[in-house]
Amino acid sequence: MTNDKVMNRWYVVIGAVLIQLCLGAIYAWSVFTPKLTAKGGMYEFSATQAAWIFSIGLLVFSIVMIISGRMLGVTGPRKLASLGGIVLGAGYILGGLFGTSFIGQLIFIGVIGGAGIGLAYVVPIAVGVKWFPDKKGMVTGLAVAGFGFGATIWVKSAGSWFGLINTLDFFGLGGVQSVFLLYGVIFLIAVLLGSIVMIDPPEGYIPEGWTPPEAPSSEAGASQGSAALGMTNFESGEMLKTPQFYMTWVTFLFSAIAGLMVIYCIKLFGIDSLQATGMTAAAASASAGTAMALYAIFNGLGRIVWGTLSDKLGRKLSIFLMCLFQGIIMLLFYKMGGTVATLIIGACIIGFNFGGNFALFPAVTADYFGNKNVGLNYGFIFVSYGIAGVIGPQIAGYFKDAAKGGGDPSIWVTPFIIAGVACLLGAAITLLAKPPVKS
Repeated sequence: MTNDKVMNRWYVVIGAVLIQLCLGAIYAWSVFTPKLTAKGGMYEFSATQAAWIFSIGLLVFSIVMIISGRMLGVTGPRKLASLGGIVLGAGYILGGLFGTSFIGQLIFIGVIGGAGIGLAYVVPIAVGVKWFPDKKGMVTGLAVAGFGFGATIWVKSAGSWFGLINTLDFFGLGGVQSVFLLYGVIFLIAVLLGSIVMIDPPEGYIPEGWTPPEAPSSEAGASQGSAALGMTNFESGEMLKTPQFYMTWVTFLFSAIAGLMVIYCIKLFGIDSLQATGMTAAAASASAGTAMALYAIFNGLGRIVWGTLSDKLGRKLSIFLMCLFQGIIMLLFYKMGGTVATLIIGACIIGFNFGGNFALFPAVTADYFGNKNVGLNYGFIFVSYGIAGVIGPQIAGYFKDAAKGGGDPSIWVTPFIIAGVACLLGAAITLLAKPPVKS
């Protein structure tokens, strides 16, 4: 086909990043947990309750992604992204106005907010892969990089940049709910703007200067590298019958447990660990907040770097290395929490590796099961992330609550070991995976 008068495909990347900046709000949850769990504060949630709001948001996000994958072919990407923005914005606005209780925040931020993220999240990935079949790893990394970078914006805006969580007080709601309200309005507007360019390329679109590879017809052909993969399309029912689906699913689960555990507990862990060295509570909180913000920045960078790197190294080797590095650093993380510098370094490495999941797993889904149905097929893979969002934070919350409010940092040893071993298992599973062959 001719590519005359076809939209510049980089507009899709710009719109994708704008959307994902807002969807990444869920990763800013750790900035709210000290206020929500403060003794004598406005809420007095337990650490487990605070973890459940985050976990339910992630679980609903992942489940709704399956629904949105099916909706994508019916509504089209622009309408689906817009719907996601409306639901996400409404969830945070309602959480701001009515989220005075644990149940209120669980429903508005966790369920409704998580549903909004799930509706919109798949759109930039599915659209981006179609516009960039020659650079799937890179474009999925760029498309979801905003998710990680967005968390930095929302964390720092609520905290050290503008102190919104301490200064805002709309309608007497207090800092946490006022931030929810403000963020909800921003999310609604920004996602609607980003959705304008969420359109599929014309039928038969081929990027200039790129020649599509032949579809592999045998396991030998399938092993020739990631450039030749993605040309054979599996329907979801066919995908679910392959061992590669379950190996990919479990690897994503194990890898995500570590990153989501740290997102939930980085500030709580940092405060406990640094105070144990004699640092004041205020200084420990500020340092942990910096680690949390840098985690989010490196989360975004990891999506781009790992995705781009995987186009050269191949998805299998990239996932193996990512899981291996993550497992090692999780086993060391408790010790690294003893100084500000090593806490920040550990947080950056964990965030960087965790971010790679969101470039590598949609790309390997496209490689293994085809570009055509990646929006729906990746939804099934992504359920593992939602389950990890329950397992990781709940393990951390359980051990924190078991300490009965104490600040002994040793309670974090066991959660980090569990997460580290899970990552190493994911690396081992990846070594056994081979591309599927459609009979």
